[in-house]
Amino acid sequence: MAHYKAANLKREQFRRYLEKSGVLEPEKPNSALDFLKHHLGTATPENPEIELLCLELVKTKEKYKAIVEKNKKLKAKLAQYEPPQEEKYAE
Repeated sequence: MAHYKAANLKREQFRRYLEKSGVLEPEKPNSALDFLKHHLGTATPENPEIELLCLELVKTKEKYKAIVEKNKKLKAKLAQYEPPQEEKYAE
């Protein structure tokens, strides 16, 4: 029985050595969620270009909102100076 425990202990030490040296992947991942995301394909790549594109998208959305607001103001201002379409046809 002592021989069996000694062999098991040496096997476990060798397995740990292989894991630490990077030859074998550890049995348990550090983070279960990250492991699942990575293996199920839901993880997004950490790419600086993606971050830049996201920032550009936010800026473009802000510009779009500003342009829409300016367009509303200009339409209201134009409506003050132009007679309604119905009055043009009445004349």
